[in-house]
Amino acid sequence: MLLAVRCLSGCPASHLLSRSLMTAGTMYSKGQLPDMNAGPIHVDNVRDTLRAIVGASTNWSDHVQAMEERKSLQSLLAKKQEDLPARKMKDSYIEVSLPLGSQPQLREKYLNVYNNVRFGRILEDLDSLGVLICYTHTKAESDKTPLSIVTALVDKIDLQKHLISPDCDIKFTGHVSWVGKTSMEVKMHMLQLHGDVYSPVLDATFVMVARDPENKRPAYVNPLVPDGPEEENLFQQGESNKMRRVAFSTASLLKMAPTGEERNIVHDLFLNTLDSRTVSFRSRILPPNSIWMEDAKLKGLEICHPQQRNIFNRIFGGFLMRKAYELGWATACSYGGSRPYIVAVDDIMFQKPVEIGSLLFLSAQVCYTHGNYMQVRVHSEVSDPVTREHHTTNIFHFTFSSEEEVPRIVPQTYGESMLYLDGKRHFNAAIQSRNGEN
Repeated sequence: MLLAVRCLSGCPASHLLSRSLMTAGTMYSKGQLPDMNAGPIHVDNVRDTLRAIVGASTNWSDHVQAMEERKSLQSLLAKKQEDLPARKMKDSYIEVSLPLGSQPQLREKYLNVYNNVRFGRILEDLDSLGVLICYTHTKAESDKTPLSIVTALVDKIDLQKHLISPDCDIKFTGHVSWVGKTSMEVKMHMLQLHGDVYSPVLDATFVMVARDPENKRPAYVNPLVPDGPEEENLFQQGESNKMRRVAFSTASLLKMAPTGEERNIVHDLFLNTLDSRTVSFRSRILPPNSIWMEDAKLKGLEICHPQQRNIFNRIFGGFLMRKAYELGWATACSYGGSRPYIVAVDDIMFQKPVEIGSLLFLSAQVCYTHGNYMQVRVHSEVSDPVTREHHTTNIFHFTFSSEEEVPRIVPQTYGESMLYLDGKRHFNAAIQSRNGEN
């Protein structure tokens, strides 16, 4: 694949970004980042750029020494955020071009069986772009950055189009939109060229965190100063997003009992499965056009090879998202009996890094349905082949739509009922986000 990466200066205005972001920001000194105005570079060079920024080795056998050398960068970390120069949103603005139309030899990697672009590949590109944007925001004068920037959360991805053409050029844009002490929110947009116009395909919001050179402790990042009312509005949206995530986490069904309305939903589901002929709580029957939740899951296994590593020699987050999405899509396809279309992705939390050599177990579950919509939850955990210890690493939430109405999912146990309610919450959040509601 060729990804043309460049920062814009005086490019046409887009409805996705304010005009103020269309000015190129200052890049890393001493050649840490390539000259973005020099033209297209190969995607391998993009990854090489990230490796150069952190001083990571391209050779797996040298990764231990490379990470050991990063320890010397501890002294470059800021003692407090106020010591770092403030940035503007335009300083981190980047454009990435994926020329599928003008360079057809790139399509093979991105094609699916329906002759459309694979969404899983797009997830990988978004993850890499998000990291590069954050390193652009935190640019420094040193040859190597002391910061280890990793993806903490995929807040949401909203799609405006079901299908992505494999023979038209694609453009990604993105910038840092909010900054805390050690975290950054990144907004990214994907557009595709149709005729002479780039049409919006999706909007994505990621949250990245900065850590020390050994990726062990949080590290301060440059503050963000909004420039003008548009940037101020984007920054306030970032604050609102943070508050929304805190509220959503606080009300988690793992921490609090369901609401009164949700308890009524669960009870109605239970009553609809009782056999009226036996008048017994233990006699359960499946309602018409329904499927037990237990029968709506698929599982997968991945061996974590060095090929899938990121610049910090853990498994690349984009790879994890792609594998989870593909298993989720297969689950939705098997459940609905027809081709599903991705509508939204939300609340992907990266709880633990996945080490090279781990066994990665993926479990996909249809947990909520509504008309022709399916909410699919994918749980991933890793197992150390030696110690056999298991740890949850990610929970993925995908909203799919089908061409026809799908069977209703029905929980049997209390645990499945909680999955049902959790799926309903994520589905409602995805639909509200698409409709522009809080």
